Amino acid sequence: MAVLSIMTTTRKTKVAILGSGSWGLTLACIVAKKCSQGVDVTLWGRNPEKMSRLNKERSVTFPVDLRLDDNIHVTSQLDDAIEHADVVLFVVTAKATRQVAEAIAKTSKLSKNAILVNASKGIEYPSLNTMSTILSHIFPEYEVGVLSGPTLAKEILAGLPTACTISASNSEVAEFLQGILSCDKQFRLYTNTDVVGVELAGSLKNVFAIASGFMSAKEMGENARAALLTRGLAEMSRFCLTQGAEESTVYGLSGLGDMLATCSSHLSRNFQVGYRLGKGETLEHILRDMKVVAEGVQTARAVYAMAQERHIDMPIVEMVVGAVSGKPISSEMMIRSLMARKLKAETTTVTCS
Repeated sequence: MAVLSIMTTTRKTKVAILGSGSWGLTLACIVAKKCSQGVDVTLWGRNPEKMSRLNKERSVTFPVDLRLDDNIHVTSQLDDAIEHADVVLFVVTAKATRQVAEAIAKTSKLSKNAILVNASKGIEYPSLNTMSTILSHIFPEYEVGVLSGPTLAKEILAGLPTACTISASNSEVAEFLQGILSCDKQFRLYTNTDVVGVELAGSLKNVFAIASGFMSAKEMGENARAALLTRGLAEMSRFCLTQGAEESTVYGLSGLGDMLATCSSHLSRNFQVGYRLGKGETLEHILRDMKVVAEGVQTARAVYAMAQERHIDMPIVEMVVGAVSGKPISSEMMIRSLMARKLKAETTTVTCS
C-alpha cells in the first residue's frame, strides 16, 4: 500500500503543489510550516518567467500578497516538481487538470507510491467528470484524495483559522494526508471517505456563490440570502445524493461550511462574478478584468447538464446558467426562482428521485 511505503521511508516526505494561483501559493505556505517535521515542499507553475521571478524575489502581490518561505522549492519544470514526490496536490484549474495529469503520465518521474490529491473545486465541461475521476482514469494504480472546505486564501494568509475536509476512499490514506497537511491552530483537517460527496459539494457551492453575489448587488436583503442558501443546500443535496454521495457530507465542511464562507464574502471570486453581473457587467468583461478563474461559471453549466440528464430540479442553478450565458436576469427572476414555485411542505429528508 502506498501510504505504508511512505510512512516507513527514512527520507523526508516530499509534497509537490501543482499550481501557483492564490490557493496553490497559500497551500505552499501552509505545508512549509511542516518543514521542521520532515516535510519538503515544491511549488510548480507553468509560466517559466513568473516562477523564475518568484524564486528570486520570494514574494508576490497578485493574485494574493505573500512572501514564500525560503525552504519552498520553486520550479516551472514539471518533472522536477513530481520527482520523488510522496504527495502531489493538483491545484490547477478544473479546465487544466486533465492536461497536467496527462503530461505527468507521459513521464517516468512519478513515484509508484505517490498519493494524488485534487484541491481544485470544479467539474470538467463538457465531459462532466470530477477532477478525482480524471485522475483515477489516468492513474488507475494510484491512491486519489480530495481536499475541500472553506478556504478563502486571504484569510488563511492573514493567520486566521479554518477547518477543511481531506477525503480518500481508503481511510488510512486520508489519515496520512491529514497528518501531512494539517497545521496546528490554523488549518485543521477532518477525514472523510466520501470522495464523491466532498468533491461535488465543494464544486457546487461556487454556483450558489454566484447567485448570492447577484442577490447582494440587487440589495435583496439578508432574509432573501438566507432563503437562497437554504434552498441552494437543498439543491446541492438532491444533486449529490443522486451521484452516490452521503447526505452528512453535504452538511459538513465541504458543503454547508464552504457555502457559508463563499456565499457571504466579497473575498470569493465567484461571489464577485455574481455581484458584478448584478451590476450589469458582461461575463466576458468580468473574467478578463479579474485575471483569475472563477470555477462556478463552468461548474454551473456542467451541473445543469447533469441535472437535466437525471431530471433533477435545480431552479437556482438554472438561473445562474442563464446569467453566465448572457441572459438578462432581474431581481424579479431571482425571486421567482426562490418563491414562485408550487407551494409545498419543507422537509429535511432528501430523496434521490
